[in-house]
Amino acid sequence: MIKLYDTLTRDKKELPPDQKKIRFFVCGPTVYDYAHIGHARTYIFFDFFAKYLRTRGYDVFYLQNVTDIDDKIIRRAAEENKKPEELARFFMEAYLKDMEALGIHMTDDENEKSDKILYAPATKFISQIVGQVERLIDKGYAYKIDGDGWYFDIAKDPDYGKLSGRTAREAEDSVSRIDEAVGKRNRGDFCLWKFSKPGEPAWPGANLGSGRPGWHIEDTAITEFYFGPQYDIHGGGVDLKFPHHEAEIAQQESASGRKPFVGIWMHTGTLLVKGKKMSKSLGNFITIRDFLKKYPPEILQWITLSHHYRSPMDYSDDSAKQAQSALDLIKEFLAKLLFSEKNAGAADSATVGSSAAVKNEIESARKDLSDSLADDVNTPLAVAGIFSTIARHQDGVWKLGKADIKIIKDYLSDSMDLLGFSLKIPKIPEKIEDLAKEREQSRGNKQFEQADRLRKEIKGLGYEIEDTPQGPFLWPQPKNHN
Repeated sequence: MIKLYDTLTRDKKELPPDQKKIRFFVCGPTVYDYAHIGHARTYIFFDFFAKYLRTRGYDVFYLQNVTDIDDKIIRRAAEENKKPEELARFFMEAYLKDMEALGIHMTDDENEKSDKILYAPATKFISQIVGQVERLIDKGYAYKIDGDGWYFDIAKDPDYGKLSGRTAREAEDSVSRIDEAVGKRNRGDFCLWKFSKPGEPAWPGANLGSGRPGWHIEDTAITEFYFGPQYDIHGGGVDLKFPHHEAEIAQQESASGRKPFVGIWMHTGTLLVKGKKMSKSLGNFITIRDFLKKYPPEILQWITLSHHYRSPMDYSDDSAKQAQSALDLIKEFLAKLLFSEKNAGAADSATVGSSAAVKNEIESARKDLSDSLADDVNTPLAVAGIFSTIARHQDGVWKLGKADIKIIKDYLSDSMDLLGFSLKIPKIPEKIEDLAKEREQSRGNKQFEQADRLRKEIKGLGYEIEDTPQGPFLWPQPKNHN
């Protein structure tokens, strides 16, 4: 049974095992700039989460919006002397390339959604947005401010604030993105449909007047189009909990009259850089593409899954180097298992423990892994289990028999595959293999000075050599990322 922490009820909820279809939505980016590693943390986790649910037999429809019209886009386009739609298109394409580089596969084709994220740009759903705003007006939840737009009246929704435990009167912080329109009835009232100024993008809006969507309304209009008025899981960063997700609840539950809007709310924790919020002015703003110029994508993936998704995550170059070391350790141990399996004699039997003991140990480790992920997707605990197995067998790896090697190897490969990592064992160049063979001959002939010279030569070429009962084991020296 899978249990997930629901931000709304502040408790864990079970996913019914007989409910095989999961409708899952995650808030996507506002495409006015390159995506940063904070975005990556959220999208890497939720991509893993959707894939994990599929391994458990769930049919997951993963939907994500893309905000391609917004005040931020209009301002940035004006600064760069571009049309807003041109700027949005450029950064949306950049975002999709970043996701692909991270191994997150997206599509705008509904026929391909079964194993990919279906992304939905807001401007493709104007008619659905207009329709939802009109319903809110008809039901008395919205009012008009001349020269500004249509606003949601939060005083009409007695449940407003139930997700975050906050109200509009507490919305003084800079992340709240509550506009300061003159004429609002309540400080926290938010725009549903904004009247366009001359030169700004505009849509007819039927009875609303020429304008464009507010920030919050696109999400509920898009999810209602694909999922209906209620669905299973909503994900996003914790910074969106108020007022964005609060507004989504108010909009959809008011428009449909059905509660709850979402079965489970999941929020990823904040990402800091050396203890501080990312900011261009502080010089600690790291885009995904800049990160990938320095490190392979698996590093960011490992850092993400090494933290519980709800916990804050503090990034630094040290954490990237630690992630690299962790992955190198796993790959090296797997390489040793493969080397030992290949080179062990046919008559070898286990000399450390027994196959029965190792089998029981690995069965327990597999269960622990499964239990960890089923309990609110506890990836750090799953990672700890992998390292526990490696630590248990690291010193005695060369003494393992073939049966035990296979059991441990399969567990390690399966676990890393489940976490989304493809462990590619580095191929040792033929030149290095030849030098190792020459060194073995020198050792056999008791030419120890020659053997020592060859070891130093191999090391100078970037490889370490370990003498084992199965022969010389070669492994690349750790790379330094500056």
